[in-house]
Amino acid sequence: MDEEYEGNVEATGEDFSAEPAETRRPFRALLDVGLVRTTTENRVFGALKGAVDGGLDIPHSDKRFAGFSKDSKQLDVDVHRKYIYGGHVAAYMRTLMEDEPEKYQSHFSEYIKRGLEADDLEGLYKKVHAAIRADPTIKKSEKEPPKEHKRFNLRKLTYEERKAKLIERLNALNSAAGMDEDEDDDE
Repeated sequence: MDEEYEGNVEATGEDFSAEPAETRRPFRALLDVGLVRTTTENRVFGALKGAVDGGLDIPHSDKRFAGFSKDSKQLDVDVHRKYIYGGHVAAYMRTLMEDEPEKYQSHFSEYIKRGLEADDLEGLYKKVHAAIRADPTIKKSEKEPPKEHKRFNLRKLTYEERKAKLIERLNALNSAAGMDEDEDDDE
């Protein structure tokens, strides 16, 4: 089916729907947002746009996409395209660079390390889209799993351990109380 329904090759921001071919209809899916708030410009609608552009038939409306204006009741394609290619991230990078350079250094340290600037983001996003289209299989991460599981709550002590700890505390209290009495006797 991937050869029959190629999807939207160039992400322009315009609404795209896979039209049924002569042999069979496109794969139909329904968007289940779960507990996500369905506010306009939410990232779940970005995922929806990506799935629709990929060739899936998902019933939707463009009212929740980034760039939709309630006043004119139309989708501004240029604004939507800007969000698809990371224009909002580039704008944030520019404002941080001017206003708070230290925060910019910490937030975008990986970008700086790789030599990426705000003007390079659109090209990066286009390369990523092309790479996904070339090979959409999921790559297994080569990062090694953590050697030891982090434990955030304390391990339960056994009866013997609790008993030993209590005896230790009582001995410490008794020795501290005994030292106080010895100090009082010296005066």
